[in-house]
Amino acid sequence: MRIEFESCSQNEAFARTVVAAYITRLNPTLEELSDVKTAVSEAVTNAVIHGYESGPGRIFMTCNIHNNEVEIEIEDFGVGIADINKAMEPLYTTRPEWERSGMGFAFMEAFMDEMKVESEVSKGTKIYMKKKVGAK
Repeated sequence: MRIEFESCSQNEAFARTVVAAYITRLNPTLEELSDVKTAVSEAVTNAVIHGYESGPGRIFMTCNIHNNEVEIEIEDFGVGIADINKAMEPLYTTRPEWERSGMGFAFMEAFMDEMKVESEVSKGTKIYMKKKVGAK
């Protein structure tokens, strides 16, 4: 599945709903469903706030299921990340005036089995996440 949507905070809920509907065929537990929805929410919020700096843009979400594993990519073509390692440090934020917690990447890592970030300044960011869901 691949969808494209406008970079605005209202679409964070849309992305959560779409990914939840998509993985229902795996019969996830409520905890697994919540984990995936939270990780997607954090990734989309990062694209809106940091990738496009709350301005216009497009976000792409790709989801694939292989056996009992869901793979999710959230991609933007915004400003990119100059220092991925620094950005992934807990409590680090480039928007402290927004009273953000700087925990987006930490939450994604905590709730998913695998998480990887690729980014290039002025070209955008892609977040790749994977999680085993449903039957163990």
